[in-house]
Amino acid sequence: MTEEKFDAIVIGAGMAGNAAAYTMASRGLNVLQLERGEYPGSKNVQGAILYANMLETIIPDFRDDAPLERHLVEQRFWVMDDTSHTGMHYRSDDFNEPTPNRYTIIRAQFDKWFSRKVREAGATVLCETTATELVLNANGRVVGVRTDRAGDIIHAEVVVLAEGVNGLLGTRAGFRKVPKPETVALAVKEMHFVPEEVIAERFGLTGDQGCVIEAAGTISRGMAGLGFLYTNKESISLGIGCLVSDLAETLERPYALLDAFKEHPSIRPLLAGSEIKEYAAHLIPEGGFKAIPQLFGSGWVVVGDAAQLNNAVHREGSNLAMTSGRIAGEAIFAIKSQRRPMTRENLSLYKAMLDKSFVLKDLRKYKDMPALIHTNSRNFFMTYPQLLSQAAQNFVRVDGTPKIVKERATSAAFIKARSRWGLLSDAVRLALAWR
Repeated sequence: MTEEKFDAIVIGAGMAGNAAAYTMASRGLNVLQLERGEYPGSKNVQGAILYANMLETIIPDFRDDAPLERHLVEQRFWVMDDTSHTGMHYRSDDFNEPTPNRYTIIRAQFDKWFSRKVREAGATVLCETTATELVLNANGRVVGVRTDRAGDIIHAEVVVLAEGVNGLLGTRAGFRKVPKPETVALAVKEMHFVPEEVIAERFGLTGDQGCVIEAAGTISRGMAGLGFLYTNKESISLGIGCLVSDLAETLERPYALLDAFKEHPSIRPLLAGSEIKEYAAHLIPEGGFKAIPQLFGSGWVVVGDAAQLNNAVHREGSNLAMTSGRIAGEAIFAIKSQRRPMTRENLSLYKAMLDKSFVLKDLRKYKDMPALIHTNSRNFFMTYPQLLSQAAQNFVRVDGTPKIVKERATSAAFIKARSRWGLLSDAVRLALAWR
């Protein structure tokens, strides 16, 4: 292998890496994919959401054999205090169409399936192999990698860095900086196994229908964070994530946050009788548009989480990863087809194509949101959830108190907590960051 020169080497076999490798291999390029895990997906035990349209663009018939759990027909959003939640949910029969829009998946199974498709497309996939160094020529162009298998160089015209948010190859080569703690979240997750019929009964589901709950509030103890619950066929994926910078400052223990989330009165009944079989922690990019590093250079491109491509506002990651991987593969194929070298100038095509996609358009729209949330986390995740809960209770509790008295009490509580100027300032800043 060390004597063979590949058209492309892909580092990583997650969503972005598999999308890139499949896109290039299915078009006839000679692709090598390196994965440090025992098999693709071996480092992932968590459940996740799959956005069908993005995968369908890559593999149109994926529904024929992909390991899909449930198709989502209901989305719930909860704002929680310590004993209650105020929420909204959206449910529609439109999501029962023959080709559903979203599915829950278990990444360990799905990544393995996706990797099999990559192999079937013609790529060489080498697992239990860590790329330790990008190899540059005298002109600073990436010409291959070294691995922990041997000291020899594996040559390629271009290297696709799909190594995840904490990947070291790009940082060691000086192509991108180590992500700052305020731009990365640490999520801890558990898999709770429950009989299929119990899940259906508790969430009001039939057949392969699924439900997702996403929650924010005092569950993150004043830190910027989010809790989530995904229904799978015979399990529930439960987790919570907070910014690394907040965890370091508060010294809160992630697993303690998860334990408290499980015991919340709104969550505990949904997990009753479940058996916990898997636990994992995972870093998630949260810096948004302003944290995106240089995306291409001479002989290399970066995709997915390694490129900070995650939409924290809409909780979208896998679709951005798959799309960036596909676009990178298409750009490389176009350059190769025209027999042009993989120079920085030519690989700028990848960035130009990404600019035209929803990926960077969405991230650019919310470019100011991460900083706003980070600097106002205690108000957004502690003060307002508590005020909202009390306002909701004042509205629905009937105890003989005149409604006008309750309305005045609710208004007074908001003003006391934030002041009129504070409330106006928060509203304006949120509106500006959302536009």
